Amino acid sequence: MTHVVTSNCLNCKFTDCVLVCPVDCFYEMEKQLVIDPDECIDCSACVAECPVEAIYAEDEIPDNEEDALEFNTNEAARIKDEGGQPITDQKDPLPTADDRKAELGF
Repeated sequence: MTHVVTSNCLNCKFTDCVLVCPVDCFYEMEKQLVIDPDECIDCSACVAECPVEAIYAEDEIPDNEEDALEFNTNEAARIKDEGGQPITDQKDPLPTADDRKAELGF
């Protein structure tokens, strides 16, 4: 089983989750993060760290996010194919993060 990043991360890109990941399975896109499901060990450490509740176990993905697993799988593979490395250091969130967080009700 794996965990996935859902659209709650879009326009936020908080990186608290990458600090607790023991296997470095997070990859960075321009406006959000994704998890490589082949690298995720299902430890759940990242779930509680996300301030916008964007990370779910694959069997708990909300109905309105049913494409999240495929999206994470495809985007992580694309980034790796392009030579991208996992994100392992915390970065500042996007400038839109606070507004997005409020929009999501957090």
